[in-house]
Parts: sequence; C-alpha cells; structure tokens
Amino acid sequence: MTHRIWGLLYRLGRVRFTVGYLAALASVSVAVLMLGPHAHERVIRHASTNLHNLAHGRLGTLWNSAFVIDDGPLYFWLPCLACLLALAELHLHTGRLTLAFVVGHLGATLLVAAALAGAVEFGWLPWSITRVSDVGMSYGALAVVGALTATISRRWRPAWIGWWASLAVAAAIAGGDFTDSGHAISLLLGMLVTMRFDRPIRWTPARYALLMVSSGFGFLLLAHTSWTSVSGFAVGAFGAGMGYGFARWKTMRVAPAQA
Repeated sequence: MTHRIWGLLYRLGRVRFTVGYLAALASVSVAVLMLGPHAHERVIRHASTNLHNLAHGRLGTLWNSAFVIDDGPLYFWLPCLACLLALAELHLHTGRLTLAFVVGHLGATLLVAAALAGAVEFGWLPWSITRVSDVGMSYGALAVVGALTATISRRWRPAWIGWWASLAVAAAIAGGDFTDSGHAISLLLGMLVTMRFDRPIRWTPARYALLMVSSGFGFLLLAHTSWTSVSGFAVGAFGAGMGYGFARWKTMRVAPAQA
C-alpha cells in the first residue's frame, strides 16, 4: 500500500504544474459558479486585462486573468487542458512548461494591449474596447501547443510548424476579434521559447493519444467559429504541405552537395 502511494506521488510530482494549475482553475471556477451570475461578472471585470484595468495600474490582472474562465463548460475544457499540460510537462519538464505558459500568457496579453492602446489613440477603434473583458487560460494553453513543437520529430516538424502557424494567422484574420490575434501571438511565442529545447522524445501510444486530444483542443481554441474552422483547416493543411515540401526540397539540395 505504501509503495502504491509513493508511486502515485512520484507520478503526480512529474506533472506538478499541471496538477497545481488545474486545481486552482477548478477551485476558482466552482467558487464563482456557486456565487452566482452577479459575482461572476464582478470577478471577470476585476480580473480582466483590458486597457481600463491596466491603465489604472491593476497589474495583478496580468496574473489573475489566467485563473478566471469567461465561458465554456468546465467538464469539457478542463480534461482537454489536463491532457495538453500533462503531455507538455512529461516531455519538456516543469520548468520549460512553466516558462512557455508564462511567456505566452504575459507576452500575448501585453502585445495585444499595446496594439489596442495604439489603435484607440489613433481613432481606429472605439473607446469602448478599453473595457472589453479579456480573461482565461487560452493564451497560455496555446503557448503550450506551440511549445510542443520541440517534441515533434525533425522529419515532421516542418509540417507541424506550417500547420499551426498558418492556422493561427488565418484564424486571427478571419476571426476579427483582438483575442484571435492574441491566440496567434501566444502560439508563436510558445514555438520561439522552446526552439532551443530540442531533445530526444520517447513516444508511447498513450502519449500519442494525449497529442491528438491536445491538438484538437488547440484547434478549437484557435478556430472557435464555423467559418474559422473551415478556412483554418484548409489554410493549415496548405501550410503543413508547404512546410513539409520545403523541408524535403532543402534536404534533397543538401544531399548532392555533401556527396
């Protein structure tokens, strides 16, 4: 019995970021749900990283916003997020996963805020956008999807990068919302952060299953409407083909030169 407990603790210790973050998310979500709609609106308003809060020095929202979910059923996104974070933590380890998540969440939030501030200042966007809510785990989660690039084999990595980069850009353009641009930015930041984390990866059937769930979850975060789903899938498939084809062409050019 003792060995089983220690074995369980060891396995949980390997995914301690995943366990801790999901526990915090679930606790906050359940607490807000129990308090009712009015409390839910107040929490979102105070935790949002919109321009109004940031301009008034409420920098705590940069962190607090990652623990508040605006919409979506808890029973769906929590297991999907668990698969994504656990897979990344098993392959990249806790420190690298934490770095990718934090850089993606904070980086995308600040870059989007800067772009919105400039657009409002020049009159390209209405002043009302400064109070639009912006909370959730999607920036950090998509940064982790980008970070998984380091776990993909070199043969298929160009197709992986082509798929996600093309899909992110297409969703940002077709989505028409500033959060769509934030999603694209966070995904690309996740790729950049783990660019130097290349290491041998041991894949198992269970981890391939986690990768499929994680990829589907990432796709839904990026392409969350019927239009962006269709257009994003088409553009992503084209980008994957282009990435794979370019890598093959480059390999064929290098091979004769080395011979």
